[in-house]
Amino acid sequence: MEKLGKKPNSKNLDLNNCALNAADITELASLLPFLPELEEISLSWNSCVGGTLRALTVHLHHVNLLKVLRLNSCRLTAEDVISLGEAFEIVSQLEELDLSWNSNIGGKLSLLTKKLREGCKLKCLKITDCNLTAKDGESLAEMLNVIPNLEVLDLSINKNIGCSMKVIAQDLKNVPALKELNLHMCGLKQDSLQGLDTALQHLAELRKLDISCNREIGGGFKDSAAHLASLKNLEVLDLHQCSVTEEDMTVLSQVIPLLSSLQDLNLSSNKNVGVSSDPLLGRLRFLPKLRSVTISNCGLGEESLSSLAEAALHLPELEILDLSWNKCVGGNLKLLLGALKLATEIQVLRLSSCNLEAEDLALLTSLRQDGHLARLQKLDLSYNSNISDEGWAVFCQGLGAFKELSELDVSLRPSSCRDCGPWFSELLAALTQLPALAELGMQRWALSESQRKQMEGFNQDNKRNIRFDC
Repeated sequence: MEKLGKKPNSKNLDLNNCALNAADITELASLLPFLPELEEISLSWNSCVGGTLRALTVHLHHVNLLKVLRLNSCRLTAEDVISLGEAFEIVSQLEELDLSWNSNIGGKLSLLTKKLREGCKLKCLKITDCNLTAKDGESLAEMLNVIPNLEVLDLSINKNIGCSMKVIAQDLKNVPALKELNLHMCGLKQDSLQGLDTALQHLAELRKLDISCNREIGGGFKDSAAHLASLKNLEVLDLHQCSVTEEDMTVLSQVIPLLSSLQDLNLSSNKNVGVSSDPLLGRLRFLPKLRSVTISNCGLGEESLSSLAEAALHLPELEILDLSWNKCVGGNLKLLLGALKLATEIQVLRLSSCNLEAEDLALLTSLRQDGHLARLQKLDLSYNSNISDEGWAVFCQGLGAFKELSELDVSLRPSSCRDCGPWFSELLAALTQLPALAELGMQRWALSESQRKQMEGFNQDNKRNIRFDC
């Protein structure tokens, strides 16, 4: 461990990203008899592990307390999958298995699943981006019958598994303790959504549901959201980039406000949210536990922004608000004035590409000077090219009041380029008053030679370590 620059630990063998080779795996295997207390092995991001796993798995009987095995991005082969399957008969206490980013697993999952037996204690299974096939989906469905304690299932970025989702959904009833289900970018279709909705009635413990980036399910919510409202413990719902229709929005406006435990809602990149969002955004007031609202690129209009502003008055725990890529925000940030005054917990505010104007920036600085936004840590003002040099100057003059700010982005869009005006000196002066600032994005602002030298010398002169992204 010391040779690899890692700290020795008798319970956790962490060899992530250590450029291990076959000889290292053999050496590691020889150490297992001397590590009877070992509970975690992590070999992730070592591409040469692939094809050598048997050398390790045949010695796993020495570590029968093993609970966690992480092998993501190891270029695992079919032989490795067979070895893992055989190891399941040895490591009876295993609770977490991560095989993500191993594309060769696709089509071979049955080599692992058929080895599982009743009484398996697996609680967390992650198979992200493994090129899984419809056949693998069927194998996974069978696997659900013997892992009743499963709490986390991550199948994200497996675009071909969607066609077997109906089969998987039928067996989700066998894992009633499931708390997280991640189906991001799984090629789901409307009929997949119908099967999933039926399964939700058996998943009362579900805390996180991610079905984002499945564009072909758009139009399916109107017939397949009946059981979503039953998820009284749901805390995270991610529906971004799902091509939701106006009819879908009508149903979601009735269902989402019933999710009384919801803390994180992401509806981004669904343009119809803006067309018919008034009922849903207005009803967010019934979700007082909301901490994160992400509705970027939703085609919001002034009316929907007003509805959100009224609802936000009833969200005392709001920490993250993302309104990026909604052009209506520009010149209308004042509609959120009351909500931002009450948002005492707000830590992240994203307003990228919102057509912001100088008065919007002046509003932000005046809010902080009046004692509001005291906990703001991340502020994204990028891609707002309409702001004048005078507007930036006023903003920079008040920037020093944001004492908790750790990240600020004022970059211009890729197609733009502007000279950094006289407000640059105001910016540098403000940075000296921001002890927490670690990153400043200023892409595509053209700095003069003098300004660049000032920026390059800032950290040394002020004994700071700000990362300037220019």
